[in-house]
Amino acid sequence: MKILLVNPNLTAAITAMMAEVARSAASPGTEIVPITGEFGAQVIGSRAESAIAQHGIMDLVAKHHQGCDAVVLGVSLDTALFALREVLAIPVVGLTEAGLLSACMTASRFGLITLGGRMIPVYQEMIRAYGLESRAVAVGAIENSPLQATTDPDAVRKSVAAACLKMVEEERVESIVLAGAALAGFSTSLRETCPVPLIDCMACALPMAEMLARLRLRKPVVGSLAHPGERVVKGVSPELAALFKTS
Repeated sequence: MKILLVNPNLTAAITAMMAEVARSAASPGTEIVPITGEFGAQVIGSRAESAIAQHGIMDLVAKHHQGCDAVVLGVSLDTALFALREVLAIPVVGLTEAGLLSACMTASRFGLITLGGRMIPVYQEMIRAYGLESRAVAVGAIENSPLQATTDPDAVRKSVAAACLKMVEEERVESIVLAGAALAGFSTSLRETCPVPLIDCMACALPMAEMLARLRLRKPVVGSLAHPGERVVKGVSPELAALFKTS
């Protein structure tokens, strides 16, 4: 099996972090194909940057998905998730979606911690969109930057540990999702410092992608996730334009 791991951020170090976690979570024989963004934000940290990344991630997937059995989006805002589900016949798994769904199987009420306070409302919007607001009872953030996760992981680890303990004490959460591509792999080293399960989104997304690929579910031919039909799309790469010609 071959899984395409797409990071629309331009930071190759974050791609490498996610790929390491993905390989550790993969079944024997599964090949991980990591791809890093070619244009857009160095690290996505706003709605505006995510909007740019929608084009970037669709272009990367169009160019690299051939021969793959599933796609994992290595971006915590699940950028272009449903757009790709429209045009692809293989499963597409969102990073945060996978973490949130996994948290539902570990706790009756859970929390989410990410990088940067300005992103709290964005994750709250995502949680509502996924219909999980009754279960995801707390969203918090540390003020370390995503790049610090690659340059000063000890400082980020310390901040995450403190935020987790505070959330457990104040919000009585029973599990915590670590949301953010840059937090891939942090749950392992923090496991003993937190009294509740810590959910690594990449460690959840990769096995989910494998499961969906093995199920061989058919592509919808009706509804909003059916292929939109042939469209004329100009000014994009030939590979991306071709996705709109496949019904």
